[in-house]
Amino acid sequence: MAKKLEVTLTRSVIGRPQDQRSTVKALGLNKIRQTVVVEDNPAIRGMTNKVSHLVSVKEV
Repeated sequence: MAKKLEVTLTRSVIGRPQDQRSTVKALGLNKIRQTVVVEDNPAIRGMTNKVSHLVSVKEV
């Protein structure tokens, strides 16, 4: 596994359930096409899997 993940918000959270909005916010994403680099751990992997239809993930 990589040490870090590059997570990019690719789709809008408008009209999505509150738990998905909260997950995106917890990842540090606010705007479409915003990218954050986060540590790779099971918690972050679970968060990205939950909103996988809204974000793209790349191992760095």
